[in-house]
Amino acid sequence: MIRRLLTIFTALALLTTAGCGFRLQSNYQFPDELAQVRLDSSDDQGELHRLVKERLRLSNIEVVADDAAPRLWLGDDRLERSTLSLFPSGQVAEYELIYSVRFSVTVAEQAPQNFDIEIRRDYLDDPRTALAKNRELELLLGEMRAQAADRILRALSATKVDTDAQP
Repeated sequence: MIRRLLTIFTALALLTTAGCGFRLQSNYQFPDELAQVRLDSSDDQGELHRLVKERLRLSNIEVVADDAAPRLWLGDDRLERSTLSLFPSGQVAEYELIYSVRFSVTVAEQAPQNFDIEIRRDYLDDPRTALAKNRELELLLGEMRAQAADRILRALSATKVDTDAQP
């Protein structure tokens, strides 16, 4: 009896989450036209390019060099920082880090779909721990890039493909 109730409860929970559009994180549904993608970027050796290429592979999207394939273009990524607070001595105590990247998706003869991603983080800069802060900044930038790569794939999965415009 308990096993039957547990089975019914599990089935209801799955139907409820599936019905509301819930999906596991990084489990994207890509249009069939995006089974192969040409990945171009302003920095083919950069960390963001590598992360996006890895996530495409994990999503079973083949990265090809074919000019006829849909194109995912990654622009330059930038890291800016602005001052949030100061110590009484006038030295910067806290920064806001702003990581941004532009990218576009072009499918067949359609106009490119352009996207901008901006990720913000606060960063406390204590001069007494300067060595540790450099490493912390590197780790934070790596996390921001990984989050940007996830957002790029999310945008790619939501790309509108007009089947009437294709030859």
